[in-house]
Amino acid sequence: MAEQKLTFCRICENQCGLKLTVEGERIVHVEPDTEHVASRGFACNKGLTLENVRASPDRVTTPLKKVDGRFEPIGWPQALDEIGARLRAIRARHGDDSVGLYFGNPISFSLLMPMLITGFAQGLNTAKVFTTGSLDCNNKFLVGKHMYGSPMALTFPDVDATRFLLIIGGNPAISKMSFINLPDPVRRLEAVVQRGGRVVHLNPRRTETAKAVGEQVFIRPDTDVFFLLAFLREIITRDGIRHDVVDAHMNGFDAVAALVAPWTPEKQAEVTGVPADTLRELVGAYLAADGAALYGSTGINQGSNGSTAFWLLEVINAVTGNLDRRGGALMGQGIVDYAKATANADAKVFHSRIGNTPSFLGALPTALLADEILVPGPDQVRAMFVISGNPLLSGTNSARMEQAFGALELRVSIDLVRNETAELADYILPGTHFTERPDLPFSFFTFSGLMPEPWIQYTGRMVAPPGAARDESWILARLARACGTPLFGSRLLQAVLDAGELARRLPFVGPRLKALPDRVLDLILRVAKLGGTRGLRKFPHGKRLPHNGGNNYLGQRVITASGKVELAPAALLALAAARLPRSHEQALRTRDEVRLITRRERYTHNSWAHNDAAFVKGRRHTNYLYMHPDDAARLGIADGAPARVESAAGALEVPVALSADLMPGAVALPHGWGHQAATGLSVASKTRGVNANLLAADGPDAIEPLSGMAQFNGIAVRISAVAAATATRAAS
Repeated sequence: MAEQKLTFCRICENQCGLKLTVEGERIVHVEPDTEHVASRGFACNKGLTLENVRASPDRVTTPLKKVDGRFEPIGWPQALDEIGARLRAIRARHGDDSVGLYFGNPISFSLLMPMLITGFAQGLNTAKVFTTGSLDCNNKFLVGKHMYGSPMALTFPDVDATRFLLIIGGNPAISKMSFINLPDPVRRLEAVVQRGGRVVHLNPRRTETAKAVGEQVFIRPDTDVFFLLAFLREIITRDGIRHDVVDAHMNGFDAVAALVAPWTPEKQAEVTGVPADTLRELVGAYLAADGAALYGSTGINQGSNGSTAFWLLEVINAVTGNLDRRGGALMGQGIVDYAKATANADAKVFHSRIGNTPSFLGALPTALLADEILVPGPDQVRAMFVISGNPLLSGTNSARMEQAFGALELRVSIDLVRNETAELADYILPGTHFTERPDLPFSFFTFSGLMPEPWIQYTGRMVAPPGAARDESWILARLARACGTPLFGSRLLQAVLDAGELARRLPFVGPRLKALPDRVLDLILRVAKLGGTRGLRKFPHGKRLPHNGGNNYLGQRVITASGKVELAPAALLALAAARLPRSHEQALRTRDEVRLITRRERYTHNSWAHNDAAFVKGRRHTNYLYMHPDDAARLGIADGAPARVESAAGALEVPVALSADLMPGAVALPHGWGHQAATGLSVASKTRGVNANLLAADGPDAIEPLSGMAQFNGIAVRISAVAAATATRAAS
């Protein structure tokens, strides 16, 4: 008999409410939860087609071992015993740091998983941890650490009250709004305009969001930092500073003013392509608005100066009085003060043997992973655990990453399917889909309440995992025991977990004992005085919580040593001084060259949506190099014809799609493609897309040194037409 169940999605920050129709252990229908307290009936196509991923014929449902180049099913005891034995031997020969760990999305959007993965890494006692943070967002954590005292002290625009919003490098209609729980973002942005405000998009491409609402201002790829330097200078020139707020609650204004002093609107125009008068008009509108905010997303993050650009954006919001005010930028306040709890999260800094590169947030840059594996020497990585990730497609210089994984002595993948990375594994351990485990919204805990409309919801397990698939918390606890590396390095905790697992097998005790995730979630809710999971079950559509408000951060919750916002942290000033002159000179020298940006599309999501036949049918069987018609004409490339794209890191061939939505000199290539070798993905392997990250450089010289961020936007490329004979051979 069919049963209605309520849950929320966990593929991005929005975590939209969903209503599932379940028959037995099958989800037969998915629709938006129209009564959800935050999403109110909104959900995207990727959330609504979740069963296509969960119940895919390619789903791994039993542990697999590679034998003579082929995967064979084995039982959990054998898998755990063999992995444990092999890992113990590797650590005995080469030391703790010979073991690496990588974890990615979407498991990061489940509350407990990042914590338990961290515990597994601590048990391994390895410094060789790699995450997606250095691929898309570490710069924001870095700025939070230095300006506000914690990497988890993160601001967000008060979209529902703002009168002026400048979105730099974002596309909420497709990507939502990173680090903001904002379901149905286009509707929320339309409301800004309807109440007389303005939404302005600064982007090399007229995005789907810009077509739906607001105004477009084109900017050359990877020049945002110069626009922001001039924007702040113009504010200072007009005396648009709230001196009372700055004097009472901030340090370092004079140093920032000195940094931006040379950057006139005319100087930035030379490299950004944004006319000086346009910048001045935007500054005027920003200062005149009763509540204004600048917001930056991956277009900023993945540039060559992502940390400096985001720092300047935060400084602008702060010194104009728009920080901690309705309609401006708010500092979230979760149920627990996670920012305060993580203030010292980066206190222990270690260095990679590759370029002596420092860690950030307990992890090394993913752009160094291939070097850590391939470069001989002490602490060379010999074994890798990959949890819900696909670094072969997500990482930089993908061809070299594949070579590196092929050189490992032990590869273990915990995932749902045999993606490109799992295809190289020695063992694949089947994990769970988010509908198969209980959860709480991660945004209100780990990101300290990045919610314009705060809410919380408990979701139980909707369906059981198929076959022998197991919850990742169970897998990590069992792996820790098998490898002799107790979670969090605590033998007492590991003993408690082992005892709990043993108790669950007892006929009279087991049925009454909650599984580990439910026990931990219940404890979190009780500590937060929310009545445990039983209390939240009374609010199946989510429970509203008090608004973050504004006027409750400055002078009250700033956790820097001074108790004030640090506008000019020494580390960020030094970074700007070291990189800006060279970056500006390069931007001037190459302003007539073509620059590559990435883009997301409605029917793709990183590297894992292409195994759904509905998402790749017809013309969507490949990605395209989007190019302005004028650039295509100049290069002699017709719409649909193949082009060769070369960067300093690599080259690829891809069909061209003409688009006047791009400014001349900018081309866009969606990422996450290139599945032809993934034989475990029966649909995706038949697509013809190419991996954009073949063009992104790796190694210590290719990253921003403080955040460890790799560059995916603004890559210099050479584009040429592909001869017909070459194209025919490539197609065959």
